[in-house]
Amino acid sequence: MEGTNMVKKFRRTVAMSVTAGAAALALAACGAADGGGSGGGGEGDGNLLSQLQEKGTITVAFAGERPYSWEKDDGELTGATIALDREIYSNLGIDKVEGQYVEWNALIPGLNKGEYDSVSAGMSILPKRCEEASFSHPSLMYTTGLMVPKGNPMGLSDLQSVIDNDAKLAVQAGTIEQGYAEDLKIKDPLIVQSSQDGMQAVSSGRVDAFALTAISLRTMAENSPDAGVEVTEAFTAKIDGVPQVSAGATVFRKENKELREAYNKELDKIVNDPAKFEEIVGPFGFSEAERPAKDLTVDMFCEGGAENLKKADEIQSSKDTGGSESSSEN
Repeated sequence: MEGTNMVKKFRRTVAMSVTAGAAALALAACGAADGGGSGGGGEGDGNLLSQLQEKGTITVAFAGERPYSWEKDDGELTGATIALDREIYSNLGIDKVEGQYVEWNALIPGLNKGEYDSVSAGMSILPKRCEEASFSHPSLMYTTGLMVPKGNPMGLSDLQSVIDNDAKLAVQAGTIEQGYAEDLKIKDPLIVQSSQDGMQAVSSGRVDAFALTAISLRTMAENSPDAGVEVTEAFTAKIDGVPQVSAGATVFRKENKELREAYNKELDKIVNDPAKFEEIVGPFGFSEAERPAKDLTVDMFCEGGAENLKKADEIQSSKDTGGSESSSEN
């Protein structure tokens, strides 16, 4: 989720005990020596893929955000990104996907320490994050929404309407929406630490709106019918006239190139097949609107900047309006 000067910090940090910290350091040291991840392995990026195939299991980190990846009450791992992973890894000969819950701000640091093999959290591709890890091809497109009190008494529709109405806005720490609020110089936004905190702020009247990805807000509202909230129509935020197109993806360590490339080949088969895409992620509320256009590339989002975002918007808009998609790969 990134624009011109957006997202200068990630979400919350994880409080760790001295014992857990020592264990993480020990694991990181092992990862540096053997290639990291649950498969271990020596140097060379092909080892992790082959080891995971031999083991038949991959461990992915998730942050517990619906509808991307979370754990049900019975312990079952579920969500749109998990469903994509299960399909893709199964096709790669890795039949079991295990999850490790990690606070958002620790997802990439833990990945690079070798604590798990990839991140399955619907993480947006941002320039800063691309410096620290490697992203798959875009797997899901994101738009922004506003959660407002039932009836939308202020008639809010987008971030500009928040400014025009001098509305009090809540944003979640480390999200792209926090970056939007900073770039638009929205006055004194309330920074909350979780999406549930954001919804509570709207329900209690502390704020007039809570900005987050539209599909996350819709899922929350549907699951909380007594919260007294509703969600506006989705919109693409604009900063200095530039549409802030946002794409999510799976995250890998930079050295695990072979695993990432194998993943991308299977992902492309899904993303480029509208029926297959909806079959896998449709049960979690995703639709054709969230399917990335074929010509969108990781580089557009990793490099960022106005020209790349404008190009990404044109490509995605062409798909959404029925324009043809070329046959070139991401």
